[in-house]
Amino acid sequence: MAIPPRRFPTALGFAALLLWSSTVAVGRSLSETVGPLTAGALAYGAGGLIGCVLLAARGGLRPALRLSRGYLLGSGGLFVAYTLCLFLALGHATDRIQAVEVGILNYLWPALTLLFSIPLLHTRPRLALLLPGLLLGFAGAALAPLRLDDWSPEALVDRLRASPVPYLLATAAAVLWALYSNVARRTAGDSPRGAVPVFVLATGLALGLLRIFWPEPSRFTTEAVLELAFTALFPTLLAYILWDAAARRGDLPLLAAFSCLTPLLATGIAVAWLTVPAGWTLWLACFLVVTGAALSAAAVRRSPAGL
Repeated sequence: MAIPPRRFPTALGFAALLLWSSTVAVGRSLSETVGPLTAGALAYGAGGLIGCVLLAARGGLRPALRLSRGYLLGSGGLFVAYTLCLFLALGHATDRIQAVEVGILNYLWPALTLLFSIPLLHTRPRLALLLPGLLLGFAGAALAPLRLDDWSPEALVDRLRASPVPYLLATAAAVLWALYSNVARRTAGDSPRGAVPVFVLATGLALGLLRIFWPEPSRFTTEAVLELAFTALFPTLLAYILWDAAARRGDLPLLAAFSCLTPLLATGIAVAWLTVPAGWTLWLACFLVVTGAALSAAAVRRSPAGL
C-alpha cells in the first residue's frame, strides 16, 4: 500500500519534537558550567560541521547553497536569531526554576506558528477556536513566572521587573521559531533539499563570535563534555534536519497539534534533570499553553483551507 506523501515527513517532525524536549534541561545545565554562549557555539558549531560534511559527502551541499535567497537568508537569519535568544534566555535565568519557566514561554511557538500561517501561508482558521487558543496560551505564559509562595498579580509584576530579560528573550524565541517554520515552508516549498546543517554551523559561528566579545567563565567537566556531545548530535543537528523536512513537506497543522504536548514532556524532563521543585502554578501554566496550542491547531485543521 502506498504511503501518503506527507506521512513520512510528518513522522520526522514527531521525532524532532521528541528530541527537542531535552533542550531546556540540557541547555540550562550546560549554561551553568561552560556558559550559554560557549555551550551554543560548541554544540551548534560541532553539529553544523558534522552536518555539512555529511551533506557534502552526499553531494548535497552545493545544491543546498543554491536554494532561493529568501530561504537561505530569511529562514537562516530566523534560525540563528531563535537559537541565540533561547540560549541566552536559559543562560541568564536567575535560577533553574526560572529556566523551566522560560522554557514554557518558548513553547508559545506552536500557537504562533498557526497564527502567522494566516498571512504567510494564507490559511483560513476558525477564529472561534483560534482566539481562545491564543488567549489560553498567553495566560499560561503569564502564569509561568508565578511561584507557590505568592501568586498575586503584584508578585508577577515584581518578578518580571526583577528579571525581565530571560522572559523577553524566551518570548522572542517563540516568535522567531514560529516565523521560521512558516517562512521555510513558503520559501522552500516542496524542495527535497534543505540547508539546515548550514544554518546550524552559521549559528555556532555567530555564538562563537559573540563569545569573543563577551567572555564568560567555562568549566569543562566530564558531565559537561557528554552534554555537549549529546546536544550537538541530537537536539541540535538531527532534530533540526528532521524538522526542516517536516516543515517543508509534512502536515504542519498535525505537527503543530502534536507539538502541543511537548511543553509537558520538556517540563517533565527539565524538572527531573535539573532537580527543581515544580509547583502547581508551573504545571497549570504548562497545561494552559498546551490547551491553547491544541485549540489553535484545531482551528486550522477544521478550516476551509489548511496548510
